Amino acid sequence: ERLVILDVAENTTYELQNDLLHWYGEDFPLSVEIASVRDRQRLERIFAKYRPQLVFHAAAHKHVPLMEGCPEEAVENNVFGTFNTADMARRYGAEKFVLISTDKAVNPTNIMGATKNLCEEVLQGLRGVGGTEFAAVRFGNVLGSSGSVIPLFIDQIRSGQPLTVTSPDMTRFIMSLEEAVELVLFAFEHAHSGDILVKKAPACTIGVLAQ
Repeated sequence: ERLVILDVAENTTYELQNDLLHWYGEDFPLSVEIASVRDRQRLERIFAKYRPQLVFHAAAHKHVPLMEGCPEEAVENNVFGTFNTADMARRYGAEKFVLISTDKAVNPTNIMGATKNLCEEVLQGLRGVGGTEFAAVRFGNVLGSSGSVIPLFIDQIRSGQPLTVTSPDMTRFIMSLEEAVELVLFAFEHAHSGDILVKKAPACTIGVLAQ
């Protein structure tokens, strides 16, 4: 019945709002809220107002090098922001909550990955508390997404520079925007509370890693 966009970044949110109204018409049932997931009181007012049935949670600091230098910001925004949003979803009766996580949450070797691992633990801790189902999807690098390393690699190739690969032992997992959206929608349709979903390469079949 209604799509609610909640974001702290007003410029990209404004652009998204304009795109949706352009594609679907001025009568498209859309609401836009500028807010931070760190602000529990503001979140509570928004959840009380709309009482969303389905919640996508993608708010996170995700630049690995920047978070190495600002670990407290990564914890505050990623871990506590996830708890605040998930807790409000539970309190206000959301049917399902899907966290956009990362492959870096697996045996994390950096601050960003460690915080996203904790985000997944937050959801595990909320399992069975109320009627909301909590699930997560793990993405690698999504082509065309905000924060992807791919544009950096493309710029380096175009300028004839070597690729800045952190470690020769690192494996990077890359997926398209369409595959990412498919995984999120699959999670909404099929995931159960506690599930963590990934897309397996190379066939891109969807599998449940944990429950």
